[in-house]
Amino acid sequence: TGLELGGKDPAYVRPDCDLKYTVETLVDGSFFNSGQCCCAIERIYVHADIYDAFVEAFVAETKPETTLGPMVKTKAADFVRAQIAEAISQGAKAHIDASLFPADKPGTPYMAPQVLTNVTHGMRVMTEESFGPVVGIMKVSSDDEAIHFMNDSDFGLSASIWTRDADAALKIGDQIETGTWFMNRCDYLDPALAW
Repeated sequence: TGLELGGKDPAYVRPDCDLKYTVETLVDGSFFNSGQCCCAIERIYVHADIYDAFVEAFVAETKPETTLGPMVKTKAADFVRAQIAEAISQGAKAHIDASLFPADKPGTPYMAPQVLTNVTHGMRVMTEESFGPVVGIMKVSSDDEAIHFMNDSDFGLSASIWTRDADAALKIGDQIETGTWFMNRCDYLDPALAW
């Protein structure tokens, strides 16, 4: 039996990760195909020890000279724009200036990517599938807190753990309620997968 699970795929970034590689790969995993991938990263939990450095590098890597393609339709872009606006009204901080992406215009399927911090699980952008170019980044203080938030979702398609410690990844991965989890990789589909 196979299940097609919805995606609100989390990543957990431990303090022992390769920061440069992790940032580059998670930006790609969040915004590839304008975030319209079933396994796209939609929420990132970063250990407090490297949170500030991670956010700074992630925002810098989300470059305005990169052009994103359109969302599947304007209605889909409007849904993501509404999630972003609602999160900001609830206290989230937006890090990307949408005006740097000339194609981003209301009433069109084109959107700038958006990176949000100061997010909580009381915001739809952290709990409902976005399927678009937005990612929320939360600070966590431990592996246990990351596991708690990663599992605080009705969706469970894939997850990723970013660390140099394979034993820690296995221990964490065994506790994640997801169909597939990766170590130091995300939004990856093996051609042998049935789906």
